[in-house]
Amino acid sequence: MKKLFLMLLMVLAVGAKAVAENYPYRSDYLWVTVPDHADWLYKKGEKARVEVQLYKYGVPVDAVVKYEIADDMLPSDRKGEARLKGGRASIDIGTRTTPGFRDLRLTANVDGKTYKHHIKVGFSVDEIRPYTKEPADFLDFWNKNIEDMRAFPLTYTKTKAEEYCTDKVDCYLLKITLNKQKQAVYAYLFYPKGAQKVQCPVVLCPPGAGIKTIKEPLRHKYYAENGCIRMEMEIHGLNPTLPKETFDDMTKAFNGRDNGYLFNGLEDPDRYYMKRVYLALIRCLDLLTSLPEWDGRNVIVQGGSQGGALSMVAAALDSRVTQCIVNHPALSDMAAYSAGRTGGYPHFNRVEGMFNDKTLRTMAYYDVVNFARHITCDTYMTWGYNDDTCPPTTSYAVWNTLTCPKEALLTPINEHWTSDETEYRQMEWMLKKLR
Repeated sequence: MKKLFLMLLMVLAVGAKAVAENYPYRSDYLWVTVPDHADWLYKKGEKARVEVQLYKYGVPVDAVVKYEIADDMLPSDRKGEARLKGGRASIDIGTRTTPGFRDLRLTANVDGKTYKHHIKVGFSVDEIRPYTKEPADFLDFWNKNIEDMRAFPLTYTKTKAEEYCTDKVDCYLLKITLNKQKQAVYAYLFYPKGAQKVQCPVVLCPPGAGIKTIKEPLRHKYYAENGCIRMEMEIHGLNPTLPKETFDDMTKAFNGRDNGYLFNGLEDPDRYYMKRVYLALIRCLDLLTSLPEWDGRNVIVQGGSQGGALSMVAAALDSRVTQCIVNHPALSDMAAYSAGRTGGYPHFNRVEGMFNDKTLRTMAYYDVVNFARHITCDTYMTWGYNDDTCPPTTSYAVWNTLTCPKEALLTPINEHWTSDETEYRQMEWMLKKLR
């Protein structure tokens, strides 16, 4: 690890709500969980204790807390109860003999309602290695598919999106055709107003998982305000101007647990849904580097979750990429569940029969840990320990695989989110690294 910045955003954990929020959140009850190691990290064989606190309106609650303890994302192997005295109790969560994380899962019944919380701590995390192995023809597979894709000329339409233009930023809606079958992706392209030729770094931002519109297109407008051309893309070929209700209907119809796009074609690497998506990343970079305003040097990929995974895919497959900025990458060490280990999103273990010779073979061609082995550009990663979507075990599996120049921002308290401040600082890091 070349540079590792440990950032404890707060000691206060997320409360009863399913979604994680920065404190203060709107709840009468507040959980506080404090490991006896300030960095939440231990060595194998070292025991970990966590002080658990519960407050109502800021007043300690003397309640009985039920707990379960488990390896990261796996079924619990120990259960018990702790009685809070003065709103506090100390729970011994044991240790691990192998590298990884232990998860303390808490439940309290107070005033007729159930409040849940959890906290994960890590053991010898720098020794975490992926289960997934790289196919012998991994790069040949992808290079051949990129070559085939480029036989179809770069083709796109570009329309001014006035609703997202500001006094500092111009925005265009793009439809990028990918192949002779006319499959396409859409994107919003943000320019600094008055951008000149050979002036601007370009930034590709792939989306998080789901069938949805492009999320809050202006939320990262500060990239364009700071001189960059930024592309916010979608991956399904769905016009982002469609009504939200339409996307909701498509999600219900085509993105269930066992029929979603991430399951589509998983028996064959050449027929898997994500093949077109991964190739679309290269096509989008082709477009960005064809713009006369591109500075001819800097190509950045940036995203979180599925978008983080896709950013790493692009960085591995395209030598033009000069920086890779990633939050908690999905699609990482997906097959590890087949060996009884912690695996990554989309958690194929939750659907019976998903692991077999054919699906495991396909997963290897699409797993981020295999792409991580081929990233050479400057890379910046952020992840949280309490994440149950893209668990910290798999983020470390990716991080420990990277051999490129790399930096990390660890935010242990975080679940599957990053703060606005963290995302803005990523841009600041990017600007400092420009060529």
